[in-house]
Amino acid sequence: MVFWFDFFVFLIDALLYFCHRNEDLKQMLESSKDSAKLDAMKRIVGMIAKGKNASELFPAVVKNVASKNIEIKKLVYVYLMRYAEEQQDLALLSISTFQRALKDPNQLIRASALRVLSSIRVPIIVPIMMLAIKEASSDLSPYVRKNAAHAIQKLYSLDPEQKEMLIEVIEKLLKDRSTLVAGSVVMAFEEVCPDRIDLIHKNYRKLCNLLVDVEEWGQVVIIHMLTRYARTQFVSPWKVDEVVDEYNENNFYESDEEQKEKDQKMKTTYAMDPDHRLLLRNTKPLLQSRNAAVVMAVAQLYWHLAPKSEAGIVSKSLVRLLRSNREVQYIVLQNIATMSIQRKGMFEPYLKSFYVRSTDPTMIKTLKLEILTNLANEANISTLLREFQTYVKSQDKQFAAATIQAIGRCATNITEVTDTCLNGLVCLLSNRDEIVVAESVVVIKKLLQTQPAHHGEIIKHMAKLLDNITVPVARASILWLIGEYCERVPKIAPDVLRKTAKSFTNEDDLVKLQILNLGAKLYLTNSKQTKLLTQYVLNLGKYDQSYDIRDRTRFIRQLIVPNEKSGALSKYAKKIFLAQKPAPLLESPFKDRDHFQLGTLSHTLNSQATGYLELSDWPEVAPDPSVRNVEMAELAKEWTGILGKPKKEKPTEKFYSESEEEEDESASTSSSGSGSDSESEKEDKEEGSTDESSGSSSPSEESTDSESDSKESAAKKTCRAVNESDSEVIKKKAEGISKKRSTSSSSDTEYTSSDESSTGSKSESDSKSDSESGKSRNATSNKKEEKPVQDRKNPKTQDMFLLDLDDFCPVTPVAVPRAAVLSPSLAADLEGLSLSSSSVIDVTTQACVPTKTHELLHRMSGKGLAAHYHFSRQPGIFGDRMVPVQVTVTNTTDQKIENIHIGEKKLPPGMRMHEFNPIECLEPGGSLTATMGIDFCDSTQTASFQLCTKDDQFNVNIQPPVGELLLPVTMSEKDFKKEQGMLTGMNETSATIAVAPQNSARLIITERVVKAANLGVVPSGQDNIHRFAAKTVHSGSLMLVTVELKESSTAQLIINTEKTVIGSVLLRELKPVLSQG
Repeated sequence: MVFWFDFFVFLIDALLYFCHRNEDLKQMLESSKDSAKLDAMKRIVGMIAKGKNASELFPAVVKNVASKNIEIKKLVYVYLMRYAEEQQDLALLSISTFQRALKDPNQLIRASALRVLSSIRVPIIVPIMMLAIKEASSDLSPYVRKNAAHAIQKLYSLDPEQKEMLIEVIEKLLKDRSTLVAGSVVMAFEEVCPDRIDLIHKNYRKLCNLLVDVEEWGQVVIIHMLTRYARTQFVSPWKVDEVVDEYNENNFYESDEEQKEKDQKMKTTYAMDPDHRLLLRNTKPLLQSRNAAVVMAVAQLYWHLAPKSEAGIVSKSLVRLLRSNREVQYIVLQNIATMSIQRKGMFEPYLKSFYVRSTDPTMIKTLKLEILTNLANEANISTLLREFQTYVKSQDKQFAAATIQAIGRCATNITEVTDTCLNGLVCLLSNRDEIVVAESVVVIKKLLQTQPAHHGEIIKHMAKLLDNITVPVARASILWLIGEYCERVPKIAPDVLRKTAKSFTNEDDLVKLQILNLGAKLYLTNSKQTKLLTQYVLNLGKYDQSYDIRDRTRFIRQLIVPNEKSGALSKYAKKIFLAQKPAPLLESPFKDRDHFQLGTLSHTLNSQATGYLELSDWPEVAPDPSVRNVEMAELAKEWTGILGKPKKEKPTEKFYSESEEEEDESASTSSSGSGSDSESEKEDKEEGSTDESSGSSSPSEESTDSESDSKESAAKKTCRAVNESDSEVIKKKAEGISKKRSTSSSSDTEYTSSDESSTGSKSESDSKSDSESGKSRNATSNKKEEKPVQDRKNPKTQDMFLLDLDDFCPVTPVAVPRAAVLSPSLAADLEGLSLSSSSVIDVTTQACVPTKTHELLHRMSGKGLAAHYHFSRQPGIFGDRMVPVQVTVTNTTDQKIENIHIGEKKLPPGMRMHEFNPIECLEPGGSLTATMGIDFCDSTQTASFQLCTKDDQFNVNIQPPVGELLLPVTMSEKDFKKEQGMLTGMNETSATIAVAPQNSARLIITERVVKAANLGVVPSGQDNIHRFAAKTVHSGSLMLVTVELKESSTAQLIINTEKTVIGSVLLRELKPVLSQG
């Protein structure tokens, strides 16, 4: 009774202890003092670090998530990251606090809040997580963006349906130039969309260059990803080694000239892609990394990607890793074992590094033994055999057995030492250790199968050892040898059968099967002596407990003992049992692992693990390398060269009529751009100074006196006919005449398109006639009826160019920027001219056409036919929804190319293409330009088709920049604000960018925007706000772009559109354009 009382007291005490063991921590967490809370949180985090369960404190801890003390908040988030997944219901109660923390000024708090939010694995908060990840991906802190990349993987595992939206975030983060983000986003890429190689194209070179500075584990992920990428984008560098071997065989009678031709052919057989070389060059320094995983990653990259002659540089680094702990050694040795099978020369200089040490664990010893066996050759076999003799005496029996197998492999691979190895193995048969003797018997059996005629004595010796050997595998091997070669030992074989028949019932099943086989073979070859013995053994097997033995007995009896029921098969019994057996192949267990990528879990396990991504085979022809080209500083250089140089034509050219100009330009494009260098330089300087002075004028300069002076100079430089037609244009504006305007616009487009096709990428336009005679200006002034016209009180020269907005040639890059620079007074005048309350939004002519061309077909891939394309920005050529694309084909061969046309089209659903007319013949060295139309359906998907000639077909792709999917429109500032007000909320995308002070001028901003995207300029009444408008080509959805300059050299970039995907992509493309120096 006393015992039970004490037991219950003990249970009550234990229960009270467990109920109140953390009461002090709960009280401290509820304290009003931050010091007590901080001390409690430190103790709790310490408990977690020691592996203790602190989940019961979750309600008390989560109350402090809103603490104002930064240190407490950090520790609370550490706790929540550990237990948020277990206590999901309680964590959901604080989700509003996490959302507020995402806006915290401290980057650590923002990142921790995102990590906790992504740890709450409840499907109902997926939209909140998605929004948080999107915001964090644009955070100014790279640490927060890094955590956003980590959260992508968690969200994808929770809800795979979010894949497309997550890919957009990954694409955005891949462009991040922070080394802190690179590794994490590539890990997210590998987890979410490893097959989307197209996302890597533009970021390939950046990742290669950032690789050295990325954190170590990020380096491992990036290297593995780039290995897969390179196997799909470059041709095999191993072909050059094969070619070298082929050409090294020089015929005795071959002349020197023939040899030179061969050498030349060998040199031109393979040329490594510069991007391929960039990857190898930038990863080489990482072989000296202190992290074994990085070294292993670089080693596998060189193994799979580098020419065989260069792969040897990884050997020394891998051998260095053998000084690490045993876990690292195990992985490294496994990979070395695979490498040493195919390329022995890589590790032969380091042979002694693989000698086994007594302190090595068995797994390391076995791998080193495997490598030594792979490296064995005629030169070092004697050294290795002496080493193996020592290993056989090891106390580690498993290692000793593996050594015997290694000796057998050496004897098979190197015929010079076969006899030596065989004699050594026979000597081991007298060893006291059964395992050593058994393994020796098995190996000898395999060796004797290669040449049994010369080793009858060894078979006899092994038969004598049968009484002493007890290991089933060894006994079965001896019996198999005696039975297989019973005709060579006719006196010993029957006696062996007699002895084994006595012990048949006590033998292992494996031995019993071989006794039955031995009896059958002796019955067929020496039935006079063994007939009764065999029948006795068959009777024993008939009643054996194992059904395998019983089945084998019935089969053999029917086969060798003839009777009435025996079929025709018994006639061939001797051929069946005594058929010539193929000799077994002693191969390395690592031989079949080379199809797995080195350094992966699948290679270690020799089985495909979940998530393993196979390396693709090398492509026969390398894909287009231009997909990795990125426009960076080129745009800035182009505009720097164009600024102040809009007038490249000689003053004398405008003395001729327009038709004569067209003839001159089509006759020679180079002559139209040439002229007196000194004259053009003078003009450029004068115009540059004029633009600079007018573009940077301060408000104080806009006084009445300065206005009158500038008005006079502007009137001299601009067309007088424009001022004379002011009242007429205003009247037509009030009457709402738009048909005439569209007709004028289309005729202007036709003229510019014909002019462009004749002059190529020429950069002249009607804006060059600003300082020319009044007659030529009068001819163009009639085309501007749709634009409101200012009076003669225009203070700046470039302000007058608003009148010429619709007259600019498509190839003029600087026309619209000049037209777009409006003073506040001019914008007010424009708004006052609107006599109608209805909004007027019309498509205008293209602002500028970028001269950048894209490679469609390389001359090497096209067998001499080269093709390039660029977007001409000419609306309405093939239909309202078609984007015009000008394709220039060039014949680089010395023969004619006939019937160039578009063949099979592989377009995404909904996409359409208007083909260009077939080119019947293209002369050698000739070049022709054709125009085609593509309806991209307001997406940046690739249009794939075949460019065909009379004899060949080439697969080509055209992918449009998002800026080319737009048509510029004109509207007033009032209409712009009205439309913008209707496109808010989810239809609005914005970002804050840094703008250098020298790039904040209206002219520069406008030039850069219209260069990057086909946008029209909208008048603005504020100097710090720039507005642009366009509509999508396919659906006609409005695209409104606002650039608002802020203080401290920043700007707010806002895009309003129903097409949110296009809007976000356009935002990404405009940000670097405006922020570049």
